[in-house]
Amino acid sequence: QVQLVESGGGLVQAGGSLRLSCAASGRPFSSTDMGWFRQAPGKEREFVAGSSWISWGASMTTYADSVKGRFAISRDNAKNMVYLQMNSLKPEDTAVYYCAAKVRTIGVVSRDRDEYDYWGQGTQVTVSA
Repeated sequence: QVQLVESGGGLVQAGGSLRLSCAASGRPFSSTDMGWFRQAPGKEREFVAGSSWISWGASMTTYADSVKGRFAISRDNAKNMVYLQMNSLKPEDTAVYYCAAKVRTIGVVSRDRDEYDYWGQGTQVTVSA
C-alpha cells in the first residue's frame, strides 16, 4: 500500500507562484511513477504533470498543454518526495490538486488517471484575479 500526503496549497494572486509537495511511502520510490492531477468544481479530474524515474539525476516528465512552460514537476528519490512548482498562476488553475502514484512503466509517463492506483487527499489551490 502506498501512502501519499500533499502539502503546499493555498491562496495566491494571479501571476504568483506556489510549490506543492507530496510525501510518498509504502513502495520503492524509484520504481514508482508519480503524477499530479487537479479537479475544479463541476469538472473532471485532469492530468497536470507526471514523472518517471530513469536513473540517478534523470527523470522523464510530461505536462498538460495548459501548464507547459509554467509548471515543473520534480522528484527527490532520496527523500521519497515529488514536487510541483507552479509559476505564473492563473485563476483557471484554481482546483484541488492531487498527488498520484503507480507502478513504473518504463519509457512512458501516463496521463490517464485510471492507471494511477494510489492517491493523496488533495490540497486546495486558489488563484485570485
